[in-house]
Amino acid sequence: MLGIIISIFIGIFCGLLLKSSFLLNSVDIFIKLGLCLLLFFVGIDIGNYKNLAKSLRKIKKKVIFLPIITILGSIFGGFITASFLSLSFPETIAISSGMGWYSFSAIELAKIDANLGAIAFLSNVFRELLAILLIPFIAKYLGGYEAISCAGAPAMDSLLPFINRNTPANMAIVSFYSGLIITLVIPILLPFLISIFNLA
Repeated sequence: MLGIIISIFIGIFCGLLLKSSFLLNSVDIFIKLGLCLLLFFVGIDIGNYKNLAKSLRKIKKKVIFLPIITILGSIFGGFITASFLSLSFPETIAISSGMGWYSFSAIELAKIDANLGAIAFLSNVFRELLAILLIPFIAKYLGGYEAISCAGAPAMDSLLPFINRNTPANMAIVSFYSGLIITLVIPILLPFLISIFNLA
């Protein structure tokens, strides 16, 4: 955990000091390469699990509904949040429907209002950072499904290594499934919410 926090701060420090155009223009490529490497080792870890097939058969059928519950929980969280912020209910619900996919939600909402896009970006980035910090505790004290739900869309990629490290090996498959479904739903859900709430 400490290594993750230190890495983030080193990255911020380097971003402030190193003004190399090559590094700045190649950030997305390095992130994708790093993510692929992480997922490669997660795959090795899953494949090395001796009782994987047996464990997968024991996974409860309620797993099918995990992404749906995560989506509904995120939207409800956005609804509650509006009570404490100056933003409207439609705006907070639209922001929360990003479910950790900060690039997509920020771009879509920035088309409506630049400030709304910035808030969506920060909100979803902070969700991912909080998930990194909280997944070990949630997995230990609440359970693997709760840790996956906390991750939202990034459960299939950037947060998968953290879930894999803190839960049984069969949870990595569940995490990938949940994140994949949520990622497929967001590009449909967010424009739909923007439309019905007349945010555009």
